[in-house]
Amino acid sequence: MQSHEIDYKILGHDVQLVEVELDPGETVIAEAGAMLYMEDGIEFTARMGDGSNPNAGFFDKLLSAGSRLITGESLFLTHFTNQGWGKKHVAFAAPYPGTIIPMNLAALGGQIIVQRDAFLCAAMGTKISITFSKKLGAGFFGGEGFILQKLQGDGNAFVHAGGTVIERQLNNETLRVDTGCIVGFEPSIEYSIEQAGGLRSMVFGGEGIFLATLRGTGKVWLQSMPIRKLIRELSPVGGNTRKEGRPGLLDSLLES
Repeated sequence: MQSHEIDYKILGHDVQLVEVELDPGETVIAEAGAMLYMEDGIEFTARMGDGSNPNAGFFDKLLSAGSRLITGESLFLTHFTNQGWGKKHVAFAAPYPGTIIPMNLAALGGQIIVQRDAFLCAAMGTKISITFSKKLGAGFFGGEGFILQKLQGDGNAFVHAGGTVIERQLNNETLRVDTGCIVGFEPSIEYSIEQAGGLRSMVFGGEGIFLATLRGTGKVWLQSMPIRKLIRELSPVGGNTRKEGRPGLLDSLLES
């Protein structure tokens, strides 16, 4: 199925949203609860499946929906369709501060691998499925990176990243990254989990016991503030004071 050709613009800086322009009959699919506003004439329906295969039977839709439960997402995706006259707009915002990355899937070879909670919305016709890391170590130690999402199609898709986004082009290179800081990468990139260093570094280094390793040639997108780090900084228990005598982020906000 060919994806709908949607136009868009990204608004904001530190906390962004994407406004999608729909011609009559065009549809955009989104995560449940992501919609910020929509103009009169746009109707929405919660459905099992992404609608990329209009001939899919109930069992196929149920299987697709079940795979979303594994990723921790809602069982349903919401379909927004312009049922009115003329161009209409609908906007989507991510659940926490960060950056929205537009992905032209046609220009990226038709597919991209993203972190399981990174998908925000996409043009109708985009197929959303889950994929698991091929490395056993990633399953035990990868944390956020074990279960990934695959976006396939030839239209625009939008993913969300926490904080600042770093786009890197690897040319037969290796990059080691905190497992939670990976937003997405092209399928040509090999992904695995490896030991962070020696025993002393693993225990006292503060960078975790394992790091994600990205190898190959292709694009990689990283985020500076994954949601787990943000939660740790805001939490009043266990992570609110990073160093003795130094207040955590929540303390600073309460004092201001």
